[in-house]
Amino acid sequence: MRLLTIAALLASLSGSASAAPTWQTISSEPGKRIELDRTSIKREDGNKVQAQGRVILEKELIDAKSGAGYRVIEAITRYDCASRNANTIKRIFKKNESEIVREEEIKGNDLPVRSGTLDDKVLREVCRPPKDSPVEVAQKANEAAGQLKQANEAMLKKEMAKPEKAATPVKTADAGGQEHGSIPSIRPNLKAAAESPAPAPTPKAPSAPPPPAAYKPATVVVHSTAAPIAKAKKPAKGGGYMLELAHSEPALQHAHIHWDYEGAGGPENWSKLDPKNTACAIGQRQSPIDIKDGIKVDLEPIKFNYRPSTFRIVDNGHTVQVAVGDSSISLTGKTYELVQFHFHRPSEEKINGQRFDMVVHLVHKSDEGQLAVVAVLLERGNENPFIQTLWNNLPLEKNLEVSPPGPIIDPMTLLPASRNYYTYMGSLTTPPCSEGVLWLVMKQPVQVSPDQINIFSRLYKNNARPIQPVAGRLIKEGR
Repeated sequence: MRLLTIAALLASLSGSASAAPTWQTISSEPGKRIELDRTSIKREDGNKVQAQGRVILEKELIDAKSGAGYRVIEAITRYDCASRNANTIKRIFKKNESEIVREEEIKGNDLPVRSGTLDDKVLREVCRPPKDSPVEVAQKANEAAGQLKQANEAMLKKEMAKPEKAATPVKTADAGGQEHGSIPSIRPNLKAAAESPAPAPTPKAPSAPPPPAAYKPATVVVHSTAAPIAKAKKPAKGGGYMLELAHSEPALQHAHIHWDYEGAGGPENWSKLDPKNTACAIGQRQSPIDIKDGIKVDLEPIKFNYRPSTFRIVDNGHTVQVAVGDSSISLTGKTYELVQFHFHRPSEEKINGQRFDMVVHLVHKSDEGQLAVVAVLLERGNENPFIQTLWNNLPLEKNLEVSPPGPIIDPMTLLPASRNYYTYMGSLTTPPCSEGVLWLVMKQPVQVSPDQINIFSRLYKNNARPIQPVAGRLIKEGR
């Protein structure tokens, strides 16, 4: 009866997954309304939740890719409630409730959720604790524990009912070829443990002597979970042998290599490390580029809405990355929230063939999910107080995020005095190299001291992606 009840519950849950959207308004602001589809909420392992939200605009906007107008943007997003990150999976642009203008699959990275944004409002709703009372939660847990106990008892009885078989000695050998004793069957021990609730303690066996100093385990290097032909190479240090994969696919060879800026995980192999990184190899609007031969025009000034705030800083294994409080930019009628900024050495982009000592990329994201990156070039000169505050609070370990309680930073002080800029359409400069990124590169560099450059060089001597082909893209330069 209990199993039937569980089956019925599962059936009802699977049926609800295909139910019609139930949109609930979670925020109303001038010009737009934010809604959440309650039926789309799916809780995954750990602290992750997937949900579908939408923005309904008061005025129609024109889609740059299709040329059609839209007033509704729906997004399917996976939220990490613990780290407050979001990863949009799919976005749908609609003319109205039913007429679809365009759909796009998103292959991006998890990005921190900034307060006040669409993702922030949805995250707050979907990450609320389940509504079950503590009594209901305890009751469900007790029921699950009882079912598990019954299943374990049945399996144990079935195991003890099997006829005993003589244990087959298994010979083992170390790297030096020395054989060890056989491994006995564990069935007698299992049966004895089940029949005797409190077995008498056995005398402690004398500990085995330590292995000789020359003993070392064999070394085996495996780059893939597949089974390609392996050929032995010269003996490895310690008596083992290195195995080399022969005639295997490049994608398999790179299956367990993390992306990097050199070696097997370097930029030339990014597309082979993960199918999601295909754009790194075949994309036609990749970044960075050598910015030259642009047309000189009167560009719309970027409105910087940067505010002083506390910050979070982390060395993520690829760069030093910083997240700040509520800051944004406005351009062409859109507002982009500042998600994070990070550093590269040397500058990834070139200006008329020239690289700079470093560059800081300030990554912004609009409610529609479009990314805009402001690049501030850094050149050798006077000490920069903004940079020094960050370096003073560098974490001691990689992937350890630090949130200093005292220091306040103002991203506005990082910007050059002249806000003139270059602009073009490009991509992320790290895997998965997603395209459709609006790049805004400040023309005037900002100074940092040699000591400040050297501090970053201690962490990353080179974390710049090579220059990518312009491929006929239009580059605009403010005059």
